[in-house]
Order: sequence, then C-alpha cells, then structure tokens
Amino acid sequence: MSWEQQGYQQQGYGYGDGDGDGNGNGQGYGGNEQPQYAQPQYAQPQYVQPTYPQQTYPQQQYVDYGQPVAVEEKPPPKPAGRDRYFDILRAVALIRVVTYHTFGWAWCGMVFPSMGIMFGLAGTLMAKSLERPAPKVVRSRLRRLLPPFWFWGFFVVLAMLIHDWMPHWEIVYWIVPFGDPPGNQWGVQAWEILWYLRTYLWFVLLSPLLLKVFRPAPVPVLVLSLAPILVLNFAWSGPEGRLGNEMWDFSTYLFCWILGFAHRDGVLRRMKPALVVVLSFVAIGYGGWYAFSHQGEVGTYDLDEIPLAQAFWSAGFVMLLMWAKAYFAIDFAWLTRFRRLDRVVTVFNARAVTIYLWHEIALILAVPLIDQFWNVPAFEKYLPLESQWFMFGIGWVLIAVFVLACGWVEDVAARKKPKLLP
Repeated sequence: MSWEQQGYQQQGYGYGDGDGDGNGNGQGYGGNEQPQYAQPQYAQPQYVQPTYPQQTYPQQQYVDYGQPVAVEEKPPPKPAGRDRYFDILRAVALIRVVTYHTFGWAWCGMVFPSMGIMFGLAGTLMAKSLERPAPKVVRSRLRRLLPPFWFWGFFVVLAMLIHDWMPHWEIVYWIVPFGDPPGNQWGVQAWEILWYLRTYLWFVLLSPLLLKVFRPAPVPVLVLSLAPILVLNFAWSGPEGRLGNEMWDFSTYLFCWILGFAHRDGVLRRMKPALVVVLSFVAIGYGGWYAFSHQGEVGTYDLDEIPLAQAFWSAGFVMLLMWAKAYFAIDFAWLTRFRRLDRVVTVFNARAVTIYLWHEIALILAVPLIDQFWNVPAFEKYLPLESQWFMFGIGWVLIAVFVLACGWVEDVAARKKPKLLP
C-alpha cells in the first residue's frame, strides 16, 4: 500500500469498492456517507499517480532511438554493377576461340565472330575511359596488358631457347609487341595468337586520335572505316613483313573498334532501326558471299583466312549486337539470379587476358597428357581418349589450372590485391 493510501486511511478515507478504476461508492470518513465531500477528496489519487513518466517515456524513446532509425532509412547508394550483356559476350567469345583452336571448324567464325566482338567491346570501353585524360588512360591500358604478356612470354621464350631458338635484335618485340614477336617453328602454335594483342595495342595507342576524328562526323567516319580494308584488298596489298601484317589486321577490325565509339556516344541508338538492320544484313551478306566465292583461292571459307570477308561479316554482326544493346537497353541483369553462372562469367572477364594467352599452351599440353592415359588400362577402356571432345575437356581443365596459377598477374597489373579467383 502506498503512503498516499496509508495517509488517506488514517484520515478516514478509502478507495470505495476497491476495483481499481477510481469510481468507488465514496464510503468512508468515519462510516458516514458524505458523497459531496468525499468525491473530490477521492479523486486526488488519480491525479497524483505517476502518469507523467508513462506519457514522457515514448517521447524519451523517440529521442533516444529516433536518430539511429533515421540513419538506417538512408543507406549509402550501392555502386553500379557491371554490364552483364557485355560480360556474357566476352565470355562466349573466349569459349568460341578455344573451341575453334580445338576443332578447327571453319563455320565457327560465322556463327560467332569472336575477334570482331572483342574489338567492338574494347572500343566502347576505350571511349568511356577517354573521358579522362588520354595519357593516363593509355598508360593504364598498357599496364594492364603488358605484365601478363611478359609473364607468359618468359615461359614461351625460355621453352623456345631450350629448343634451339637463336634470337636476334627482334626479341625487343617480346618486351613491347608493336610488331609480331619472333619465334621458332617449335613454338609457333603458342605465339601465333599474339596478333590480337599487337592489334589491340595499336588501337589503344591511336584511340585518342581516332576519337577526335570520329566525333565531329560519326556516321561518315564509321562508314569510311571500311575503306582501308577495301584498299588493301583491291588496290594495294601493303608492304611485306610485320608492317604489312599490322596494316591488314588493323584495317580488318577498324570498323568494329569505331563501332564501339558509336555505341558509347549514342550514335547507334539514334539511328533508325530499319536502316541499321538493312545495313547489317547487307554487310553480313557481302562478307558471306565473298568468303564462299573466294574459298578456292585459300582452300576454305574460314573468315580468319579471308580478311575482307572477316571485316564485313564482323561489321554487320557486331553492329546488330551493339544496336540491340543500345535500342532495347539489354543488360542481362537476370544473370545475377544464377549465382554459379554469374560467377563463371565474372571469372572469364576478370581473367580474359590469362585465358587468351594460356589456352593454346593448355591445348598443346593436353596432347601428351592424354598420351599418358593410354598407359592406364582403365582409362584406355573407359575414356574416349581418341575424341577431340575429350581433348577439349582436358584443355579446359588445364586452362583452369593456369587461371589459378597465373591469373593473379592480372590483379597485380591492375594494382589490386592478388587473388586465386576474383
């Protein structure tokens, strides 16, 4: 019993019927009924009960906890994710390259012209990067490209030296591949793929100039970017040696690189859909016709052997892909719902240079490795050792090993913490 209640009882007051609602019968005060006098006196306990703490407690709770809640309602913005459309194209392009070098199918380039797509993607990313100062961008690109190339080249050069290769002053191209690095016939399968890195290097160096020429007149420059390959094919075949090879490769994929600029600057998005589709199919049709009509000259319709056909087929194919991306705003964001597939695409893009450089060596090593399987009776009986598909699978296993063993060089080149897998 509280002291107020005790005090009131000592004076002859009570709580009425004791139901706790403050509405008693008012009996008390010496056993006599005094309703007019007792009622005001009985109401005082309701007034003095600690009701203020109950009223002020929510206010204190709001003051104490309101500020953290306000902070949680305004989380920091999340950084924009990568464009999965481009990432998937790059991953498929790398898979197609390995497939072509395993099986040698001439139709692979027509189904998916990997090199044209990779140059188109690199062009649009280069145009985006050149929003910063050009010297800084070029240095960054060289830093990302050259260390993985040096690391890979060390083993290739060492292997060729062991197999009686005698280098000359041209070995400097193994430091900066402005031209095709030299090598012997024993290692040709490993180093013949370097034409892509050499051509990419020249595109990076010339991109600041190409972008300045492109932006004042984007559509005319885009159309005229096919002129060099036409000149080399019909008017002048270019000089012999390294310079001639560089001119042919540069001219073959110049349209795709400039097309990357057009995508980045919104030129493709502003073009009429019917015009884009017609021009794309005209280019593809001309490239296909030229490949099949001239296959007697090179013995195949393989686009890699016919530069003019490669240039026009890739031009039309990449234009459709870039235009579809810009016009329909395709981003393939749904890929993030499939965690394993999304992970694979991430690894392919973060280790693209490693996969490209080491895939031929993986395929080379797959042959003697499979030869050893023949010495195991169980392998000989149950494994399809003679199948190219089996070699294709072993090749990818070795590529995965090279990604784990050598991929960290790309992290170092990008000034990131080295990781086994990104």
